[in-house]
Amino acid sequence: MRTQSVSALDADRSWYVVDATNVPLGRLASQVASVLRGKNKPSYTPHADTGDFVVVINAEKVRLTGRKLHQKKWFHHSGYPGGIKAERYEDLIQRRPAFIIEKAVKGMLPKTTPGRRALKHLKVYAGETHPHAAQKPQPLTF
Repeated sequence: MRTQSVSALDADRSWYVVDATNVPLGRLASQVASVLRGKNKPSYTPHADTGDFVVVINAEKVRLTGRKLHQKKWFHHSGYPGGIKAERYEDLIQRRPAFIIEKAVKGMLPKTTPGRRALKHLKVYAGETHPHAAQKPQPLTF
């Protein structure tokens, strides 16, 4: 029996929808990253983009365990001396709830071309509605 190597053109892509209500952020991000890479399929090929599309809804209701909501900070730098800026996750979740999930999933994907391509298949929305109903996404549970 020979090893099957699937190319990105032969990939059978599905759409999944995930409700982030009361799901821990890290658990959600690891499962979504696995589906984006295609590791949930028997035809997984590491060097090819064979993953599925994932739509995450209710991003503002994601749960951070412990005291992370109040203590964890997101840092970024403007590029100028003294230009470091920090924002607590409780403020960030009010302002940009989709960004938190995108950042967590991006950290769990490989930092290579297939990882960047897989991240484009992630769609995150703060509320219940999304514009991908025509793709008939199936619910993804974990």
